Amino acid sequence: MEITEVRVFLKDSPDKKLKAYATITLDNAFVVRNIKVIQGSSGLFIAMPSRKVKYPCPKCGFKNEARAKFCNQCGMQLPANSKQQAQSNENTAQMEHKDIAHPITQEFRQLLQKKVLAAYEEEVKKGPKAAKATGDE
Repeated sequence: MEITEVRVFLKDSPDKKLKAYATITLDNAFVVRNIKVIQGSSGLFIAMPSRKVKYPCPKCGFKNEARAKFCNQCGMQLPANSKQQAQSNENTAQMEHKDIAHPITQEFRQLLQKKVLAAYEEEVKKGPKAAKATGDE
């Protein structure tokens, strides 16, 4: 499988950790959007597209976001997930999201990260004015 295109869209987020979003094309046939470029404590890394995990209310079955205290449908107090509460805040945040698409092998993850971060560096060199001039933002 070949990564045939990488497009990077720089972001100026308030927390300054989210640096950009990337879209990749595989074999000129399959697109993955919303790969995040994030500034971590040990440098830049990519995060795959994800969605928030939801849990059903025991009374009405409405799916509420993780860590919700009350059901958004019936108002019932939701049981606390003791396993979640035992984890640190960082681990809990990871448990609240589930990847939509992700690499299966470490080899491909490293290749993907390398290509996305190289495209990010190129986009940073162009600067935000170049992105506006081409209409990419």
